[in-house]
Amino acid sequence: MAVHYRTQGFLLKKTDLRETDQLFTIYTKDFGKLEILGKAIRKIKSKLRSGAELFYLSETEFIQGKTHKTLTDAITIEKFKNTRNDLERLKIAYQIAGVADNLIKGQEKDETIFNLLNETFDKLNNLQLTTCNLQLIYFYFIWNLLSILGYQIDLYNCAFCQKKLVPEKLFFEPEEGIICSKCFEGAGDKEISPEVIKILRLFQKNDWDTLLKLKIDNIYWKSLETISENYLANYSKSE
Repeated sequence: MAVHYRTQGFLLKKTDLRETDQLFTIYTKDFGKLEILGKAIRKIKSKLRSGAELFYLSETEFIQGKTHKTLTDAITIEKFKNTRNDLERLKIAYQIAGVADNLIKGQEKDETIFNLLNETFDKLNNLQLTTCNLQLIYFYFIWNLLSILGYQIDLYNCAFCQKKLVPEKLFFEPEEGIICSKCFEGAGDKEISPEVIKILRLFQKNDWDTLLKLKIDNIYWKSLETISENYLANYSKSE
């Protein structure tokens, strides 16, 4: 007799298979990241459809077969309606889910990652932000996920000499971290401003009260985007 497993999970990805099936990538509270097959779920009469949509937090039930897990029940806990009804928020939800799917490997339970996903999707759904500021949530997720996975950088001391960072000309190397001008010998296009470092520190502290009050100039937005994407790309390759 098949054993049924129940857990909460975020639906990060779905792929159509054959005529009516779908394969779901779900990050679960009790089992980590799983791939679960939804048989005949694309049929209009399927009872599983209502609880198995992208970016839902659902209570899912599955059985383990010889070759794959099969979805047997899906009950919606949170639909994140504001995100689903706003194209800009939805775009960021896809980015967050893509990063999570790319970086999180294997079937390992990690409640910290589950809580980060819960917090991030909640903020994306509920915070009243401008289109530009919504990107803060995406960057926040990148830096905190990589930190959980063991790739946190020191935001207070030089990666080489370990001296305290001061508001001067500083540089960023994805493989190393933040480097003071005395230790850095590379090209100048890797410069990072003290203002961007301040934002990264606020991410690390989860200080959203201060983050929401910041007025970030375009030059710092571009720098934050470039540094975040370089940081992410470096560890995406290593994974």
